[in-house]
Amino acid sequence: MLENIRLSFRGIWSHKMRSFLTMLGIIIGIAAIIAIVSTIQGTNDQIEKNLIGSGSNNVKVSLQKDGYDMDLSYDSVPAGLTEVSQSTLDAIKDLDHVEAASLYRTRQDYGSVYYQNTALSGGNVTGIDKDYLSTCNYMIMKGRGFSDSDFSKNKRVALVDENVESSLFSGESAVGKTIEIKGYPYTVIGVVTEKDAYDLVINSIDDYYMYAYSDSSGNVFVPDGTWPVIYGYDEPQNLIIKADSTDTMAAAGKAAEEELNAHINITDGSDVQYKAEDLQEQAKQIQQLSQSTNMMLIWIAGISLLVGGIGVMNIMLVSVTERTSEIGLKKAIGAGKSAILGQFLTEAVVLTSLGGLVGVIVGVILSKVISMLNGTPTAINPAAAILAVLFSMAIGIIFGMLPSYKAANLNPIDALRHE
Repeated sequence: MLENIRLSFRGIWSHKMRSFLTMLGIIIGIAAIIAIVSTIQGTNDQIEKNLIGSGSNNVKVSLQKDGYDMDLSYDSVPAGLTEVSQSTLDAIKDLDHVEAASLYRTRQDYGSVYYQNTALSGGNVTGIDKDYLSTCNYMIMKGRGFSDSDFSKNKRVALVDENVESSLFSGESAVGKTIEIKGYPYTVIGVVTEKDAYDLVINSIDDYYMYAYSDSSGNVFVPDGTWPVIYGYDEPQNLIIKADSTDTMAAAGKAAEEELNAHINITDGSDVQYKAEDLQEQAKQIQQLSQSTNMMLIWIAGISLLVGGIGVMNIMLVSVTERTSEIGLKKAIGAGKSAILGQFLTEAVVLTSLGGLVGVIVGVILSKVISMLNGTPTAINPAAAILAVLFSMAIGIIFGMLPSYKAANLNPIDALRHE
C-alpha cells in the first residue's frame, strides 16, 4: 500500500498540470459545498443566537386565552383566576434546571407615559418584583436599581431602558426626572440595559424585523406593588425563568408551565392557561424555511463533484493507455491482477483526496471572503470538512474502478507489444 501511494505521488508530480486540471472539478465541488455548509451553519447559529440570546437562557411563561397571549388592555380577567402565590413561585424555583424565577405584569404603552409634553409610543410598562432584573440579565447603566424599601413601601419610582431615555428625554439623562404613567408621577431613579443586547447581530432590515421584540421601543419598570395604583386592580402575573443552560430551556419552561396550570381554577369556562414559549422550536422553524433552498444549492455543488469524478476516470483511462507497456512488464514478472488494480485505484484515490483537501482549504477561505463581502455569518464545521475529504476519496474509488479494472485485465503479451 505504501509503495502504491509513493508511486501515485510520483505519477501525479510527473504530470503536475494534468493532475491539477483533473483535480480542479473535485476542488471546485468540495469548496462550494464547504462554503455553502459553513454559510448555512453560520446563519442557523445567528438565528438561534438572536432569538434565544447569548447565555440569557430566559423562558417566558405567559398567560394565554384561546391560544393567544392575554392583553388586559382589552381582555377581562376570567373569573377564578388569582395571582400566583409565593408558595407556587417557590416551587417553581425548586424545579430542575431552574436557576431563577420572577413574576411580572406588563402592558404595552399606548400614549400613557409622558415626560412633560413628550409621549412614549409603542413601549411597555412592566411591574416587576425584586428578582426580575437579575433573572432577565439587566444591568444598571445610570443611577440605581430598586431597593427593598422601594418594594416594601410601594414607592412611585421607575427604571427606564436606553430606548426610553433616548426617545423621551432628547439626549438628556433620565435619572432624577419625573414621568407620568396614566397620570401618576414616577421618579426615574436609573437606566438599565440588557447584558446580552450587545451580542445581538443584525445585518439587514430583514434581520431587524425577524428578531426585534415587541418591547423594542423601550421598557419602563415600576415596583409591582404600585401596579394597582396605575391600572386600578391586581392583575394576573406572567412568569419568566432562567434555565441553567440553553439545552434545558424547553424542559424548564414546560415544568414551570405545568406548575402554574396546576393552580388555575377558572370558574367561568374561559380557555385560559399558562404557556411557555419555546424559542428553540421557533429557531428551528425559521431555519427550516430555507432548508429546501439550501439543499438545492448543495445538490448543484454536488454536480461539479460528479463532473470532477468523470474527469478523474477519463484521465485514469489515458494513464492506463500510456502505461500499457509498464503494465505488461509487471505482469510478465509476476504481478497479479490485484496488484495492478490496487496501484491504479490507489492513484485515483490519492488524486481525489488531494483535490478534497485543497477543496476544503479553498472552501474555508471562500466562506470567509463571502462573510466579509456580504456580512453573512459563517461557521466552519470540522465534521463537514472530514466528510468532504472522505467523499472525495469515495469518488476516487468509484470513478477509478473502471480504469483500474481495465488495467488489471490487460493481456500481458498484448501489453508488452503495445507501442
